[in-house]
Amino acid sequence: MYQEYKNVERVKPSGLELKDHLVAVNRVTKVTKGGRTFGFSAIVVVGDGNNVVGHGHGKSKDVASAIAKAIEDAKKNLVRIPIIDKSIPHEQKGKFGGAKVFLKPAAHGTGVIAGGAVRAVLESVGVHDVLSKSQGSSNAHNVVKATFDALLQLRSAHSVAQQRGISLEKVFKG
Repeated sequence: MYQEYKNVERVKPSGLELKDHLVAVNRVTKVTKGGRTFGFSAIVVVGDGNNVVGHGHGKSKDVASAIAKAIEDAKKNLVRIPIIDKSIPHEQKGKFGGAKVFLKPAAHGTGVIAGGAVRAVLESVGVHDVLSKSQGSSNAHNVVKATFDALLQLRSAHSVAQQRGISLEKVFKG
């Protein structure tokens, strides 16, 4: 799922206190010869509020089991995101399908300025000060994935210095 990102650190769910945020529940209908069959689709974001976050999708005939399946799926997709002083290290754009998300670091005390799906992801990862703008599609599934696209592209100054083979001071001077 995260193969195209270079610096993604996968995390095991054991030993973490994960909190889940329900982003959306959709009622879906399958029309058959015998009539309509209703089901539910849920998207959930889980995180420990300390740099670790994951998202999952679950489908079932009833809401509770769809949410449970989504939480289990989210626990399989946990990743570590670089966060500096409860904000993100730099501006970043993310895109998935028709959804586009722009994230910008903010000064301490600003809060999370974000809409529903983006807010759920950012609060789960533990970001407290950030500005965001969601553009294009407002589909919750695509907005969550676009937010993850932006977060997974973030790089800390330490990792940039390590990749370039230079000192941390040189990263900020250059």
